[in-house]
Amino acid sequence: MSTGKQLTGLLLLTTALTFPVAAFAQDVEPEEEAVADEQPVDEEVTEEPEISIPGGGGEIVVTGRRNRDVTRSSTQVVSVLTSEEIARTGEGDIAGALGRVTGLSVQGQGFVFVRGLGDRYSLALLNGLPLPSPQPLSRVVPLDIFPTSIIASSLVQKTYSANFPGEFGGGVINLTTRAVPDEGFIKISAGISGDEQTTFSRGIDYYGSDYDWFGFDDGTRNVPPALQAFFDSGARLTDLGVDQAAILKQLGNPNLVLTQNVDELPVNWSGGITAGDSFDIGSSRFGVIAAASISNKWRNRSITSQTAANADLDLDTDFTDFVTDNRILVNGLVGFGLEAGDHLFRWTNLFIRDTLKQSRLAIGEDFQDDDSEFQQDTIWHERQLIDSQIVAELVFGDLDVDLRGGYAQTQREAPYEYSFTYVRTNNPNDPLGDTFINVLDRQTGSASVAFSELKEELWYGGIDLSYPVTDWLRLTTGYAYTDTDRYSERRQFLINANSDFPDGVGALRPDLLLGDAVIDFYDIGLIESTESDPAFQAGLTIHGAYLKGQVEPVGGVMIDIGVRYEDAEQSVVPVEVFAVPSNSGSSTFLANDYWLPAATITWEATDSLQIRVNASKTIARPQFRELIFQTYYDPETNRQFNGNPALVDSELFNAEARAEYYFGRGNRVSLAGFYKKIDNPIEVFSSFSDNDRISGFANAPEATLYGAEFDLQYGLDLYDWGGWWENKRLVTVANYTYTQSQLNVGAGDIARVFPFAEQPATNFFRDGVALTGQSDHMANLQLGLENTDKLQQATILVNYSSERVTSRGTANLPDIIEDPGLTIDFVVRQEVSLWKQPFELKFEARNIFGRDNFEFQDNGTTRIDINSYKVGQSFAFSVSAEF
Repeated sequence: MSTGKQLTGLLLLTTALTFPVAAFAQDVEPEEEAVADEQPVDEEVTEEPEISIPGGGGEIVVTGRRNRDVTRSSTQVVSVLTSEEIARTGEGDIAGALGRVTGLSVQGQGFVFVRGLGDRYSLALLNGLPLPSPQPLSRVVPLDIFPTSIIASSLVQKTYSANFPGEFGGGVINLTTRAVPDEGFIKISAGISGDEQTTFSRGIDYYGSDYDWFGFDDGTRNVPPALQAFFDSGARLTDLGVDQAAILKQLGNPNLVLTQNVDELPVNWSGGITAGDSFDIGSSRFGVIAAASISNKWRNRSITSQTAANADLDLDTDFTDFVTDNRILVNGLVGFGLEAGDHLFRWTNLFIRDTLKQSRLAIGEDFQDDDSEFQQDTIWHERQLIDSQIVAELVFGDLDVDLRGGYAQTQREAPYEYSFTYVRTNNPNDPLGDTFINVLDRQTGSASVAFSELKEELWYGGIDLSYPVTDWLRLTTGYAYTDTDRYSERRQFLINANSDFPDGVGALRPDLLLGDAVIDFYDIGLIESTESDPAFQAGLTIHGAYLKGQVEPVGGVMIDIGVRYEDAEQSVVPVEVFAVPSNSGSSTFLANDYWLPAATITWEATDSLQIRVNASKTIARPQFRELIFQTYYDPETNRQFNGNPALVDSELFNAEARAEYYFGRGNRVSLAGFYKKIDNPIEVFSSFSDNDRISGFANAPEATLYGAEFDLQYGLDLYDWGGWWENKRLVTVANYTYTQSQLNVGAGDIARVFPFAEQPATNFFRDGVALTGQSDHMANLQLGLENTDKLQQATILVNYSSERVTSRGTANLPDIIEDPGLTIDFVVRQEVSLWKQPFELKFEARNIFGRDNFEFQDNGTTRIDINSYKVGQSFAFSVSAEF
């Protein structure tokens, strides 16, 4: 294979890698280009996806042909979802689309797991640059906040290369936003959807504020003046001069406390607009693209939530929680691009706001006290991301220079998290034994309100240099700097009445119970339950440098080898908010540096067959929230979490071998085997505190994981069938992942869980059990029929995941298991012409056979449900037009 052919193919491919990767290629002579442009008749030339990745990963073309298939031409194991493939899935957010990729599963609130490893092992990038998370429970951004309308492509790289950050346990997921267009356009879209459990069914809600439908508060939820003055004073509630009654009177706004029935919940709706254009300015080309969209969705869940009293799974509590979620997602994108000769400049600005308004009513039995309980919770969570990135790709002869930098900020506000519990004693000798009452003593009823906020800021910058030393060796080197700072605060107040508070008054509904007259007459006060550690400051500073070489020792063999050095300091410390200092001392400081080698050998055995072998070392750091000794309620899993300041970094060894066979027009099949060894993996466990299930985190001693992947992509033209079939094509995409993992726990291993002393690891983990989040079997199947002349697609999508552990059971209780099972979707896209204008119509039928959500504990003879509810079928219809 000639060097000229290789470098020409390299130049053609890297044209698509717009930012921050430079077009690392030498100039070639015209006659060499002509040879490289020769294309075998069975090789499909498809539209190149827009991909932005750091430091030149994936840019080497190992064949001498012009090959625009990034999956094939990359020096690493990658999967790429182009805008066309994302559209075929019909998913509205990128997390849903990624759930169709081999070895990937979506769990919880849009977290994408690679090969069953937790979200902490998945690195998420936007245009090759890091993102902060607006989610308190994670340093990884949930990908369901990214609508597919602003994403041009999604690349998943499963083998580590030194140009990526070292936190690369399962893989990297890189999202590339839409680039500046070649010509002007405007696209408008709108859609409606609903599901059988929610739409036109009865739900619950509270008024809130006038702008709730838009995902913004009109000021109703601002911290009230008396409470803000208390925060500013640095005083404690027990200090002289603190007027608890004045604070409490401003907390009982009926619009935020009173839950009401809604006879018919409305349909979900969404709308968006995208526009762009480009202009010549002298010899340069300037372009701009802008996008904005909004969606408003409702969801009902009737959750069976039980807890066990012992290892026999005898019931301690048995509740049914009825939850109505109203989720509003608003986003905007503005991008500018400038092409000046061989130089390219790009500035991308992204805004995403994700708001959850939740109302929850629960009724159930507490078998420990033989009474019944009725609970009401109202929640308003605002998550917001602002990201601004700028990149310069400069070409100076054979030397390519990438400069990149930016700033990102996430915020999360959760004001007025109310929780009320009413108790019915069921005692025939009690005059009110058949009435739910709340006497605000935390024995026969309770009430609380919490205010929490999170702000995370991320500054990042880097430089990459690439130069062809010889015709068989190209060196790439780079430096990256990230500085992340997070502030998290949660203030929870228990509403407290004296022992003489009348039972009859306790029967009042929540807004009346907090009425001014009741507060004054019965001298109701407040207790701050978060007084020990209400606020934390967290930071992570990373300096990373790498050197990577791409070597072709003989024709058809490419070696991508490199090493990355990372030096990082991570800290989590309590912030003193009171004038008189007092905290738990639950601080963390981790200062580590690592050498992280990686090598991938790609052998083009034949024109159609490639063999890859990879080995690397990577790390996984504890997430901020896992280190903070502060309670957080997750509205998705209906559980509370508490951090562990004693966590340490996890270190991984990764190995993989893969065979890839390419045939026909973009068709391919691959088979891979992989192995990982993890020292000090972080696992989730569950315990009980005051009858509440609390999930925590601890380092297990060691874990191993191995498995195999099969992937098939095949398209068949049906023109031989004649007639209606002449312009039709059958598309099949199938993948299957088999994974086995186990924790290795010995009798002498210890576990560190703050604030307790060191304990045997066997108190938290059992030897031989699977890692949390890991399914033994995951499979996807897409069967589609498409028109090759115009937009006309019908696709059946099948997804299956076997059981996986979501949390470890402690005190001899079995693990908590989730069973995702089998789901089948159907998506139709059709172009129609109205008034000589083409419109795209899309219809979606999701979860056709009504697979429900199951999360449970099972000891072999008895099963209890932890978080199980009906999901039902959902349907959506949308229309869009581009002008």
